[in-house]
Amino acid sequence: MTMPVDAWGSHPQQFWLRGRQPEHPVRYDEKLGFWNVYGYPEALDILGDPKTYSSHTVRRFVPDAEEAVTAGNLVQLDPPDHAKLRKLVSHAFTPKIVAGLEPRISALTRELLDEVADRDRFELVTDLAYPLPVIVIAELLGVPSSDRPLFRKWVDQLFDNQDQFSLVDQGEEQQALLRKRMAQAQVMLDYLRAHADERRRKPREDLLTQLVQAEVDGERLSDPEVANFANLLLTAGHITTTMLLGNTVLCLDTHPEQAARVRADRSTVPGAIEESLRLLTPFATTFRLTTTEVEIAGQRIPADEVIAVRIAAANRDRRQFADPEAFDPTRDPNPHLGFGRGIHFCLGAPLARLEGRIALNILLDRFPVLRTDPDNPPVFLPSPDLTGLKTLPLRTG
Repeated sequence: MTMPVDAWGSHPQQFWLRGRQPEHPVRYDEKLGFWNVYGYPEALDILGDPKTYSSHTVRRFVPDAEEAVTAGNLVQLDPPDHAKLRKLVSHAFTPKIVAGLEPRISALTRELLDEVADRDRFELVTDLAYPLPVIVIAELLGVPSSDRPLFRKWVDQLFDNQDQFSLVDQGEEQQALLRKRMAQAQVMLDYLRAHADERRRKPREDLLTQLVQAEVDGERLSDPEVANFANLLLTAGHITTTMLLGNTVLCLDTHPEQAARVRADRSTVPGAIEESLRLLTPFATTFRLTTTEVEIAGQRIPADEVIAVRIAAANRDRRQFADPEAFDPTRDPNPHLGFGRGIHFCLGAPLARLEGRIALNILLDRFPVLRTDPDNPPVFLPSPDLTGLKTLPLRTG
């Protein structure tokens, strides 16, 4: 069953949400000036080969701000710098550390749902899917979780738009938009830098203190590196779970037979989460830059070309997934690319999965009936590169 994504405001570029397969796994976009890769095996090869496909794409999109954006930004770094920085925080997301967060995540979920317990309807994103992971990652990082309205404002400014940068049209309108985005991002970086400065004076038992005190090759991280690193952890550390939880609830609502099975057999909850990551992939696109001339699916692509890896389309590739439009929580194996693959595999994937599992189980426990509101339908984020809900109003009776 194809979901009514047009009614929900999903970006028209995301044709895969409309049950359509690409005509070819690789296609050049003349308007935007980069190559789209839609196929699963092609995406897998690209994500697994950082030598040929660099993550350092910002120099093509924002050359004037290259250093400010790249410093400490894991998603923009290639080996060996990537491995050095990733190692600094990998210990914070070990299976043991993540498992130890389960009581706190459970308590937070119950507290947040207590606030809506006497209502016959509530809005999942505002009431649970956003605050839960924000509080968890803010506490780990060491910034006040009470500042989450600020975090949401900053993240909305980054992602709540339909704009897509073009490498062909470099006109004043796009440059003005770029300057606006950079100014908005700088506000959050300044906020995190101020907290980092405070940790230098008064260290605490938190991740931000560890970043400030960490050394790479005998040198401390610079202020931009600390701010960008913390920004990535705070932003990516919550938005994935926010979208994952909303998308899973929406998938269950759209497929009532599967929802009944999941309610009856909670061992299928993890499978439902994985299947929602495949069917409604939160980070639908990731970008790479060719370091040499390559051939992908018969297409010759020169060096220094931008490649948009459409992970969400790859997750519906018929060559990899049987009946890819179906929502099947028992799909096994399910080697989706929702958390990426290779050296940039999502560092917080175990935490996102744990948060999703706990929250979904408690939601199902609390509400025997949980359905979308026909008078107030879901609304998707308008970004072409994200698949997630801006709002998900739910009825509980």
